[in-house]
Amino acid sequence: MQTAYITHPTCLKHNMGYDHPESPERLRAIENQLIASGIFPLLQQHEAPRVTHEQLVRVHSESYLHAIEAVAPQHGMISLDADTLMNPFTLEAAYRAAGALVLATDLVMTEKVENAFCNIRPPGHHATHSQAMGFCFFNNVAVGAAHAMTQYALKRVAIADFDVHHGNGTEDIFKHDPRVMLCSTFQHPFYPYCGADSSSNHIINVPLTAHTDGREFRSAISQHWLPALESFQPEMIFISAGFDAHREDDMARLNLTESDYTWVTGQIKAIAGKYAQKRIVSALEGGYALHALGRSATAHIKVLGGL
Repeated sequence: MQTAYITHPTCLKHNMGYDHPESPERLRAIENQLIASGIFPLLQQHEAPRVTHEQLVRVHSESYLHAIEAVAPQHGMISLDADTLMNPFTLEAAYRAAGALVLATDLVMTEKVENAFCNIRPPGHHATHSQAMGFCFFNNVAVGAAHAMTQYALKRVAIADFDVHHGNGTEDIFKHDPRVMLCSTFQHPFYPYCGADSSSNHIINVPLTAHTDGREFRSAISQHWLPALESFQPEMIFISAGFDAHREDDMARLNLTESDYTWVTGQIKAIAGKYAQKRIVSALEGGYALHALGRSATAHIKVLGGL
């Protein structure tokens, strides 16, 4: 079966300023590299639907959803924090980004595809139950995981997050839900300055020091993620696919390369093949060095698609 590729044109219209690292060019960099590599036509392409209020309220509070809708600007730009801004297209882009995860979950669960990659923005893993932060408005992967559990009655869902920043929003949403295992590697101490001391039986946080390279990253995954996932036996795996731990990305100070993303995707795919009927949904999080982002995401998608 094919890998689904899901995006939406409105995701390109969300713009937080000409010098903001979370730019529309990120999506173009990935798509251009997929085209250049020759694999774009091999992906099953879909346009993301709009997420519904019912799907969002599974992971976000009613008061937060009302608040974010109320402040969305009709003109100009507003700032929710120093890094997280909204223009007139932001809310619709956020609806489509979250909706991409719902569609991806449906396609995978109904065996239309084996797995899916959502090339979307704004990203999501910093969005908590009731707060936008860190470029994120709705927690896209959390919406997908909650949809899988609600719509398809899955009892064990895993989320693998290899972004350079800790997925604090995902942890906040699922910290009391043992049906969801979150495995997160991240540079520490670093934004959002949490996670190192919050591991539990189903929150597997693995902080990495600055300048960690691929060898140390793979060792951390092998020692912490893989045994936990083997024990958990997930019925579906979601990936918060951030590529900002790449050595060319000056957002942070980890030193991964495309081969490390190839390797970790292969490890996740092996777990999915063993326990989850090969079901994987991956969604873009970070990654700001455009050339490295394009190459890394393409390497990740090649493994997903067996290409």
